[in-house]
Amino acid sequence: MQPYFLPYIGYFQLIATVDQFVIYDNIEYTKKGWINRNRMLQNNKDVLFSLALKKASDCTHIHEREIAENFNHEKLLNQIKSSYRRAPYFDQTFPLIEEIIRHEDPNLFRFLKHSILKICEHLDITTEIKNSSEIKINHTLTSQEKVLALCNELDAKTYINAIGGVDLYSKASFEESSIDLKFINPKSFDYPQFGSEFIPRLSIMDVMMFNPIQTIQTSLSTNYELI
Repeated sequence: MQPYFLPYIGYFQLIATVDQFVIYDNIEYTKKGWINRNRMLQNNKDVLFSLALKKASDCTHIHEREIAENFNHEKLLNQIKSSYRRAPYFDQTFPLIEEIIRHEDPNLFRFLKHSILKICEHLDITTEIKNSSEIKINHTLTSQEKVLALCNELDAKTYINAIGGVDLYSKASFEESSIDLKFINPKSFDYPQFGSEFIPRLSIMDVMMFNPIQTIQTSLSTNYELI
């Protein structure tokens, strides 16, 4: 998977479900994707928040991108604090968010990986996480061929992807390599958000602000189906 900035709970369900999780660091940065942005709750509405990046070519790899020197860490933290200070689990969650956003490494990939590792630690997810560039394959491969090469190099018996990838992969191609192709489909996980109408698929930050860790851990391990 690509690294994302404080992604939704389904991303962490996927990490928790597998034995090894490979993060792409040597693929092109997707400008309109969710690599450096996400959504949070503010005044009962979902709003975007993001990491400002230095300008670079659209074909630059994720590990070559850098956070802008003028990115205002404190402004983002104040926005989060203002939005969630009345949430029931603010006190146990905000110090983690502070540690993540104040991380000083300007490299986008390392910044994002640090945030993913810290959240995994907070939620007691112990899955081994690898960088794609460190795995010995032909890195000029793309799409399904690259995934298959990674799986074969890691002796994978099962490959699990997010449900959004159903149309991107061929079960027959994976079967030829004796690999079982599965997709994780998160079930609805609703919870009170200041008494307003529930807004789904917000950042994991929202989940942690409104739920005890034990409830989140239960959702990580049970609240999905593999298809």
